[in-house]
Amino acid sequence: MTTVGEFMTTRLVTMDGNDTLTAAAQEMRDSAIGDVVVTDGDSVVGIVTDRDIAVRGVAENMDPATTALNQITSKDVITVSQYDDAVAATDLMRTYAVRRLPVVDDGRLVGLVSMGDLAVEREPQSVLADISADEPNN
Repeated sequence: MTTVGEFMTTRLVTMDGNDTLTAAAQEMRDSAIGDVVVTDGDSVVGIVTDRDIAVRGVAENMDPATTALNQITSKDVITVSQYDDAVAATDLMRTYAVRRLPVVDDGRLVGLVSMGDLAVEREPQSVLADISADEPNN
């Protein structure tokens, strides 16, 4: 059995729900990532992606400089443990139609597993694995 902890991303960017969309977009740009985990202290309260900023924020005429992340955050986040089976994580993504799962240990964020991570691990010859394993093209 392959566990989530064997291939999860541990280089995480977290932000507070009161941070602005602009701050999150700048952090994503500077870190070459497409999402930030929104936290309240040690607790995961949501995830915001670059697409969320565009579709839920900017397209709805929200001012990115003053709109807080908690206004567009995907809440009710499904999490997994680093000891969970990779197949179970894949099933959760499919069931809940999500592309990322925060990995928690005793309620504390320790990693993130994405659909791309699972593709690289489980189907290394797939197109998604090729794209996910490649360097970002900034």
